[in-house]
Amino acid sequence: MIKAAKCGLVAAAVLSLSASACSRNAIEAVNLANEGDKARDTNIDEAISKYDQATKLDPDNHRILWKLARAYKKKEQWDKVAATCTKAELADEKMNKKKTFAEYYFLHGYALEQQAAKGGVAWTEAKGPLQTAFQIDPNYAQAYFELAEVMLHSDDEQGAIQNYTKAIEVKPDELQFYAPLADLYMRLNFNKEAEGVLREGLTYGKEGDKHLFGIHALLGNLLEMKNDMPGAIVEYEAAKKACAADQCNDHKEAYFLLGTAYAAASPPRKNEAVQELQRFWKVTCKGALAQRYEAQCSQAREISTRLGTPLQ
Repeated sequence: MIKAAKCGLVAAAVLSLSASACSRNAIEAVNLANEGDKARDTNIDEAISKYDQATKLDPDNHRILWKLARAYKKKEQWDKVAATCTKAELADEKMNKKKTFAEYYFLHGYALEQQAAKGGVAWTEAKGPLQTAFQIDPNYAQAYFELAEVMLHSDDEQGAIQNYTKAIEVKPDELQFYAPLADLYMRLNFNKEAEGVLREGLTYGKEGDKHLFGIHALLGNLLEMKNDMPGAIVEYEAAKKACAADQCNDHKEAYFLLGTAYAAASPPRKNEAVQELQRFWKVTCKGALAQRYEAQCSQAREISTRLGTPLQ
């Protein structure tokens, strides 16, 4: 009996020491994570090192794993983002006995999507995590949108339409959701539906929103296809205005669209057409982007010559 009692005391002491060590590790892990937080904005590599050390001390702390995943995202190390999100998901489910954080699964799916775009994984691999994200949070509009993108790349146009539409239903004031849905409708020759989507999007438009460019440009294209050149010009002018804050650096086609529309007006607005086409020529056709916009550059030169002012 005395030996049994001693064994019991020894076992209890061992358990106590083990629990104490685990507690110390957990505290040290939090301290390291806090140091990582301080370094994150100025030295992302140092932050990653601190978070990584912390996860080794406390591998079941899903919040620290989440910090590490977001740090990897900042460096666009998508394979590490996906792997770390998986660990965070498992740690969260172990602690809470259920899947709790939709953002873990969203970032996991988004990371797989980025890998798929580079040919690293199959597009279909991103579906599961994105679906789990909005199963946890049915109002996660961005998860529906990214799933639509994945389905579009998987040749599932109907699935893409359904999820683009769901994203809009959940968050109708998010303008970035409208142009991709309208563009897909246009490619499927559902122009009436596309125009409806674009006009709905414009009801939520706010000056300064960069996504207004895509909506106005697509609507201008639709009106041009309907031979409504005055309407198309109005939309192309609005598109150019929407991207003017950064001189349309991301949308150099704004000058081409407006220039060709001015040239096609009745009567042609020659001076304005040449002005826009010259600007497009200078910023696009005389540099590294020339090959990418080869067809538009050729058309711009042809139109300008026809208007009597050849591009130089």
